[in-house]
Amino acid sequence: MKIGIIGTLGKWSSEQLADEIQRLTGHRFLVGMDEIVISGANGRVTARGVDLLELDALVVKKISEQYSHNLMDRLEILRSLERRGLRIFSSPDAIATAANRLSCTLALMEAGIPMPRTVITESLEYAAFAVSTFKRVVAKPLFSTKARGMQIIEEGPFAMDQLTEFASRNPILYLQEKVEIHGRDYGFAFLGGKFLGAYARVGNPQSWNTTILSGGKYEPYEPSEEYIELARRAQAAVGLDFTGVDIALTDAGPVVFEVSAFGGFSGLSQANQINAARLFAEYVVQKIEETRR
Repeated sequence: MKIGIIGTLGKWSSEQLADEIQRLTGHRFLVGMDEIVISGANGRVTARGVDLLELDALVVKKISEQYSHNLMDRLEILRSLERRGLRIFSSPDAIATAANRLSCTLALMEAGIPMPRTVITESLEYAAFAVSTFKRVVAKPLFSTKARGMQIIEEGPFAMDQLTEFASRNPILYLQEKVEIHGRDYGFAFLGGKFLGAYARVGNPQSWNTTILSGGKYEPYEPSEEYIELARRAQAAVGLDFTGVDIALTDAGPVVFEVSAFGGFSGLSQANQINAARLFAEYVVQKIEETRR
């Protein structure tokens, strides 16, 4: 069995997943998307001279270090491989839905998932009205991870200037009410729709967000069945094989922020001592074996 991994060479999570797949199959092939070449009249797709269509499957751990429109272009290559018969975990369509904040939000809204009050618009005037209504918003790029590029905008004399500056980089304005999360939010991990575990992200008091990039840390967390079911519904709306759902517990009840396009291993490992890479590898091998029977 030959399974390739799309990831980042030298990064812990990508290397760990490659190690676990090698442990199960005896085969190790970790490549970055920047190593893929499309060539010839028939559109042969290779990486380091290996024809990717000769693999049994590809597992996508990471397409790029930061989300951008370039990520969607890379997904088109994976979509082509999937159409030509290569099994990909997770499906490029599901990754595309989660990676674009707009499409992920719409999928969650359509599924009736509670979220903070959100306005998406290209109108600066309506955006200003939203800020005055919500009093305090988080302006979010449509493509970003770990709160990169996000900005707090508050009602006041400088709000329109801040919106205009943000719109110069983000023509579609995504504004979400800044809800009180009491310094922490929670990650719920799923594999094949099955709940694996949850953890808390506890923020650095000097930062408005809880991301590890901003000094947050992971802690153990035992969620209620109600919150697990909410997270299950959220991840089902996107359809990824392995993912995490970000939930905050506000005074008005739980809200979902997003469904992760790739899911993380660190929170499960540090808070719960769960080897998510091993579980993911076993899941992929099992799915391939099932199709061979």
